[in-house]
Amino acid sequence: MKEIKLRIKSVQSTMQITKAMELVASSKLRRAKERVEHSRPYFETLYTTLFDIANADSEFSSPYLAKREGHRRLYIVIAGDRGLAGGYNANILKAVAADAGDSDYCVLPIGKKTVEHFERRGVPLLTTAFAEAGSLSVSDCFEISRLVCTKFLAGEFDEIRLAFTQFVSMLTQTPSVLSVLPFDAPRPKPGHEHKSLMLYEPSSEAVFDAIIPEYLAGVVYGALCESVASEQGARRTAMDAATKNAGEMIDHLNLYYNRARQAAITQEITEIVAGADAEA
Repeated sequence: MKEIKLRIKSVQSTMQITKAMELVASSKLRRAKERVEHSRPYFETLYTTLFDIANADSEFSSPYLAKREGHRRLYIVIAGDRGLAGGYNANILKAVAADAGDSDYCVLPIGKKTVEHFERRGVPLLTTAFAEAGSLSVSDCFEISRLVCTKFLAGEFDEIRLAFTQFVSMLTQTPSVLSVLPFDAPRPKPGHEHKSLMLYEPSSEAVFDAIIPEYLAGVVYGALCESVASEQGARRTAMDAATKNAGEMIDHLNLYYNRARQAAITQEITEIVAGADAEA
């Protein structure tokens, strides 16, 4: 009986922690969802502008559009700083492994779990300066964008891919791996260009090349917001399930405790009756 009571107290303490973590995740999730909604219009506007520039002229060229024959990839991988979020971290890391296959690749990790995972596997890391996902700001995303664009233009990587978790709903978070460079825009056939009403100075190529780093920074920031919201949603779901499991465990332990207590009382009554009969 004493062991069961200690076990009940231990589970109750754990349930209080999981309930508190669920409430904290719910509060953070609300703010994260607002960040996701506010970041999407910026990304959509930049993408539309780039698409229009690239689609307006069949002779338009840019180093950010050129598809290369090599297979040197850089993955920008966004995961969490902590665990206790269900399969959130494991799912995105598995998605990167499946997308990369047996090819050699380099990783720019965002999130402490990402750094730990790829360091254990001996995957080369471009930098660990952005290892803490929770402290990244918009300026950090622009710094990441400038670094990645410089490496891409220098020819160190042939393709840049972004791995993050897309926030669909409170219960659904989908790992995604997107190719961000070279920029994928359908090119018009000669003679089928659409007339653009925009006049770009000094030239459409210069404007396009200047917008790409801004676009990539917006994509990284949007992916970061999506990933943070997904992490909080996954943690809230995991802690809610843990709280419910703890409640069920306490009910079972109370049942076992009552059975043991009843058995002890029955044994005491039996001993008293047996002693009374022996004296008689």
